[in-house]
Amino acid sequence: MNDQTFSLQPFPSTKSLPNLRIAGNIARNGNKVVIRYMLEGNLKEIALAFAQRLVEKPTGGIASPSNTPSRKHELWKDTCFEFFIGIKDSLRYWEFNLSPAGHWNVYRFDGYREGMQEETAFEKLPFNVQNQAEGLALVLDVDLDKIVSADQAIEVGITIVIKDRDGEVTYWALTHRGAEADFHLQDSFIIEL
Repeated sequence: MNDQTFSLQPFPSTKSLPNLRIAGNIARNGNKVVIRYMLEGNLKEIALAFAQRLVEKPTGGIASPSNTPSRKHELWKDTCFEFFIGIKDSLRYWEFNLSPAGHWNVYRFDGYREGMQEETAFEKLPFNVQNQAEGLALVLDVDLDKIVSADQAIEVGITIVIKDRDGEVTYWALTHRGAEADFHLQDSFIIEL
C-alpha cells in the first residue's frame, strides 16, 4: 500500500485569507484509493452546506429533501473538496468534486481542459463528512477499476475551493504552478500512487 500525507496551501492573494489548515492523507491499495481531508480553523467564516437527513412524514413514509445528496454540476462554485487523477505519461485525467452536502461529480478530460465529459463509470460516489471537535473531516473510499487498471501509475492533485460567508473564494492546492489558480495543470499532480 502506498500512503502519503498532504497539506494544502492557498493561492497567493492580496485579499485576506481565511485562517485555515487543510491536510490529510491519501492511500492506494491495489486499485482502491482512500482520501481523507481534515479542514481545521475558524469554520464559522466558511460557507458550508451539509446534507439534510431524510425525515419521516407525519402521515407515514419518508419526505425527501430537495438537496438529498446526488450527482450535481458546478460544485466548485461553493466550498468543494476536489482531487484530480491522471495516468502517468498520459494527457487523460479525471476531476472528482465532493460537496460537504454530499453532492458529487466526476469529470473526464482528454487533455488540459479538453473534452470535458461527465464520467459515467461512476453511478454513485459515497463519502463521509463528519463534524469533529477540531474541524471537519471528509473521507472517500473509491475503486478506480472502472477508469484505470491497478498496474497503471497515477498522479494526483489534491485541491479545495473555499467560499467564505461573504462570497469570497480562495483556492487551495498541494502546489500552485500557474500565474493564476488552476487546478488542471498536470504538473501540479505531484502525488504518485
